[in-house]
Amino acid sequence: MSTRIAFLKGHGTENDFVIVPDPENAIDLPPTAVAALCDRRAGIGGDGLLHVVRSAAHPEAKDMAAEAEWFMDYRNGDGSVAEMCGNGVRVFARYLQHAGLVTEGDLAVATRGGVKRVHLDKEGDVTVGMGRARLPEGDVTVSVGERSWPARNVNMGNPHAVAFVADLAHAGDLFAPPPFSPASAYPDGVNVEFVVDRGPRHVALRVHERGSGETRSCGTGACAVAVAAARRDGADPAATGVPATYVVDVPGGRLVITERPDGEIEMTGPAVIVATGEIDPKWLETVAR
Repeated sequence: MSTRIAFLKGHGTENDFVIVPDPENAIDLPPTAVAALCDRRAGIGGDGLLHVVRSAAHPEAKDMAAEAEWFMDYRNGDGSVAEMCGNGVRVFARYLQHAGLVTEGDLAVATRGGVKRVHLDKEGDVTVGMGRARLPEGDVTVSVGERSWPARNVNMGNPHAVAFVADLAHAGDLFAPPPFSPASAYPDGVNVEFVVDRGPRHVALRVHERGSGETRSCGTGACAVAVAAARRDGADPAATGVPATYVVDVPGGRLVITERPDGEIEMTGPAVIVATGEIDPKWLETVAR
């Protein structure tokens, strides 16, 4: 790498990301490089990294190229690969708009969790069609210290364990992944949401994101929480024909989640680009070793 590499910084309800535009998939981003870029003291800092690639140029997205021009090659803050990131998709779409690659209205974004439908509205919010939730059967338990809770297993293209608690402080510091059982429920790890009620169809959460630790927001987690809360409350849009909408407060702001009768889940919230800059390629080569 002989030239400097462009980057941007953005966030969705304070779930923040390093954005690396790379249309032709020409930049090597091994896990060590991603972790260094996401380091908040020695790097740029972020909960994750959005690698912006044309679908046709990425081997994992070629089959989606006819449906979605752009692929969100998402990485967790520790450099590991993730299937999906709801806040990340909104910020990814905002970047495409910022770069003049798309305009207000509808677009499709390819992810490892499938093609996601996105709407950029005139008021500034971004709505993402997050797909359908899967609710694997089987009991799951999560614990923090001496406390433990039953959790709802919800899959939003990535795995979640949703636990309803009396006080969000009971989640502890969330520096380390909360233990769960059985281990077979999540062989590749899990995102854990701790949830309290704030009012009718209004909840708040704290989350430990797999590979990132506690974050200020988690879009797929908010969707998982809304689905788990709806089922707990006896609401199943597929059975009633009536959409279920929940307001989900996260430490970094507020998201609105709607589950439609066809099972599609929509998430609406803000997405902001806050900075642009350049990565020194010599530094990147050094940290990538």
